[in-house]
Amino acid sequence: MSDKSLTLSARQTADFELLANGGFAPLKGFQGSEDWKSVVENMTLAGGEEVWPIPVVLATDLDVSEGDVVELSADNGKKLGRIRVSEIFERDVEKECENVYRTTDDAHPGVAATKQEGSRCIAGEIEADDMPDHEEAFMRRYFTPEQSRKEFADRGWKRIVAFQTRNPIHRAHEYLTKAALEVSDGLFLHPLIGETKKGDIPADVRMRCYEVLMEKYYPNDRVVLGVNPAAMRYAGPREAIFHAVVRRNYGATHFIVGRDHAGVGDYYGTYDAQQIFDEVDIDKLGIRPLMFEHTFWCYKCEGLGSNKTCPHTPEDRLFLSGTKVREMLENGEAPPHEFSRPEVAEILIDAYKDL
Repeated sequence: MSDKSLTLSARQTADFELLANGGFAPLKGFQGSEDWKSVVENMTLAGGEEVWPIPVVLATDLDVSEGDVVELSADNGKKLGRIRVSEIFERDVEKECENVYRTTDDAHPGVAATKQEGSRCIAGEIEADDMPDHEEAFMRRYFTPEQSRKEFADRGWKRIVAFQTRNPIHRAHEYLTKAALEVSDGLFLHPLIGETKKGDIPADVRMRCYEVLMEKYYPNDRVVLGVNPAAMRYAGPREAIFHAVVRRNYGATHFIVGRDHAGVGDYYGTYDAQQIFDEVDIDKLGIRPLMFEHTFWCYKCEGLGSNKTCPHTPEDRLFLSGTKVREMLENGEAPPHEFSRPEVAEILIDAYKDL
């Protein structure tokens, strides 16, 4: 046993889990200065062969020396394992924020979290004795990357499309996942259950929305519902690639990228998260993006569509902002059925009573 110990933050706890379970492969531990520099400047690990868009570092003021072994605990105090310190370095926080988040504005939740962590980092491989705790509702749907790959293989799937969201699933999401399913063997619904910003719908509520849709509106033999224990960074374009890398490790061959993927506020353009894939080597990335435009209900088409499929004017289309939907739910009003399945709206209305 080491006499050094560190309690991880919620985000660091999530990072530890994905390092330990293979979700962050090929990483085996928290990144050092060379990887940090290459990731921030070039979106690759040091050496340039592996696409990697966001640093995974362990920022701490803990007094350690190279070679020390530090026992690591989750944010709730549960003992997880340890890190053998291979390097101690200072990162340029402003540069990381500017390159990764495209802003240094403290109002951006990812920037705020990065600055709060500070610049001093310890690097090294981890050893995992245990995994962070999750609620039973999540553990029923929990796959390690090895387990999800086996699940897909057992089902005979070769072309697997993954879908990420931190928001409740509405008709537009259902439409594009089913469009992707038309050209795939199977769909991997993989909502993120790690730390999100204040105001986002809690993960257990989002999970219930997925489960009711799977029960009533998806073919169960062609859909797998899992959970991604990652924390949100709100890094927009770079996080779209980050999410793709994780889903590659879980066994997906394709990854859905919609409008403003992983965005927040007005920091990113509507389709910046799609355009960034032109900047990376897709063969090295190991998973292919499936791009979708913003989808909506068109009253004249009498169905869901996008600018690619619908010729009508904005006046013919139903558009509800996230703010408007939240207002309706807070007031106990169900959004129109063209926007949200009634079963999902019911779950959300109940949840908003308790928020």
